[in-house]
Amino acid sequence: MELWNHVYEVAEKWFTLIVQASILLMELIGVLIILWTVGQCIYCVLKKKQRNLRLLLAHGIAFALEFKLGGEVLRTILARDFEEIGMIACVIALRAALTFLLHWEVKEEHEEDEAGRNKDDIAVIQKRNKPSAKQSAPEK
Repeated sequence: MELWNHVYEVAEKWFTLIVQASILLMELIGVLIILWTVGQCIYCVLKKKQRNLRLLLAHGIAFALEFKLGGEVLRTILARDFEEIGMIACVIALRAALTFLLHWEVKEEHEEDEAGRNKDDIAVIQKRNKPSAKQSAPEK
């Protein structure tokens, strides 16, 4: 019986280490995604590239939050009491709400961007199809 208790304790320690390492890895990936996205935005500003930076930044933050949220879900595995579980649940709810709001903002921004492009395209097409002054002058 003592052998099984020892095996259980060793397995629990290894499991805890693996989960803690996974939490750190997911948190690190989330931070790296945010840093990469901010770097892309700064590069676009410095090179004066015409891109929708708000959309790019929102995509990056939303993607990073998915990893951070995964880390919080893993953290619930190691929670020992209800106070800790409650705190983690609040963090998960907050991050889920932020993710939802960011996805909604990305969708709205994308629709506005597409509508703006469509209006610009229509204006260019109308300008091309508009007869010039030489063509529209009646012949005498």
